[in-house]
Amino acid sequence: MNAYSGAAAAAERLVGAAVYGRPNGSQLPTGTARGILLRRHNLKIAGGSISCSISGDGGKGLTYKDAGVDIDAGTELVRRIAKMAPGIGGFGGLYPLGDSYLVASTDGVGTKLKLAFETGIHDTIGIDLVAMSVNDIVTSGAKPLFFLDYFGTSQLDVDLAEKVIKGIVNGCKQSDCALLGGETAEMPDFYAKGEYDLSGFAVGIVKKDALIDGKNIKLGDVLIGFPSSGVHSNGFSLVRRVLAQSGLSLDDQLPGHDGRPFSLGEALMAPTVIYVKQVLDIISKGGVNGIAHITGGGFTDNIPRVFPPGLGAKIFTNSWHVPAVFKWLQEAGNIDDTEMRRTFNMGIGLVAVVAPEAAERILAESDSVYRIGVVVDGEGVEHVSHA
Repeated sequence: MNAYSGAAAAAERLVGAAVYGRPNGSQLPTGTARGILLRRHNLKIAGGSISCSISGDGGKGLTYKDAGVDIDAGTELVRRIAKMAPGIGGFGGLYPLGDSYLVASTDGVGTKLKLAFETGIHDTIGIDLVAMSVNDIVTSGAKPLFFLDYFGTSQLDVDLAEKVIKGIVNGCKQSDCALLGGETAEMPDFYAKGEYDLSGFAVGIVKKDALIDGKNIKLGDVLIGFPSSGVHSNGFSLVRRVLAQSGLSLDDQLPGHDGRPFSLGEALMAPTVIYVKQVLDIISKGGVNGIAHITGGGFTDNIPRVFPPGLGAKIFTNSWHVPAVFKWLQEAGNIDDTEMRRTFNMGIGLVAVVAPEAAERILAESDSVYRIGVVVDGEGVEHVSHA
């Protein structure tokens, strides 16, 4: 897990497990990963620093600031936590165990839950919950071992909760990990009627000599992009603001979508892709030097987190298909390119940085991934239209 920015209402870390219908499970030592809960947003940051997205069109387009994100408060809280827990900021926290590392991550699904309440789609939000943590730990090359969840509500609706848990079970199957347990908390008057909150916690393992940490990334390495299903589980503070401004409802058809009828609700609620099995298979064949999970902060903030000093990325913006939902968000919200790229995944949910020969093999074996960029001298991310 990495740090979040914004108005931090709480900070959480993985300390153990409460198992459904059984006594508390054994506790695990705390790793170095740290999450700060952002009000209505899930922008992730690297190493305790925060980048503020600002519209370049004179303030006419929507930004995170418009959506209620308090960057200054988030920066201050991260600074204070970093004093107490040095080393935070990675996608997953590492805990040494013999010749291996346990890799741990914790996350939620942000205000995508608000859309779940509005659409009545509860059977896939659990997939999102699992995805946000297991996709983080696989960036280290770790295989997920088990998952724990927290479900909090004011009054327990058993049928609704069952739908949510079924999604979590589905996500665990997709990532080949065990749903070890969780906590169901019924807290009268705490949540609005019919609403709930979710948190998830995943632990995986990787041999120390197989850890992927970006240190082997070299000039000329290739960036391979793995397609997303849409917005995934980040940026929904801005999504909801755009939706409100657009005058459309979640039942309206997604503008610009080709193919079968597809509502905005369906597009926005599409579950986050779980990349675990695909990525572990590619890792097993060698040549993978770094992996970035593209969550809040987009390419701009997430890709540089895995790079060694002095190296950056050149992204070829025309090298993959950008889903219609992002085009609608940009047009309806009058959001400039920089803000879009620092907020949303833009159709690429995970990026692997691989050696050139590995890139050739990966691209030859799969037609579902893209060569989206290359490693260059200089830090940061540059976007160009052609290779």
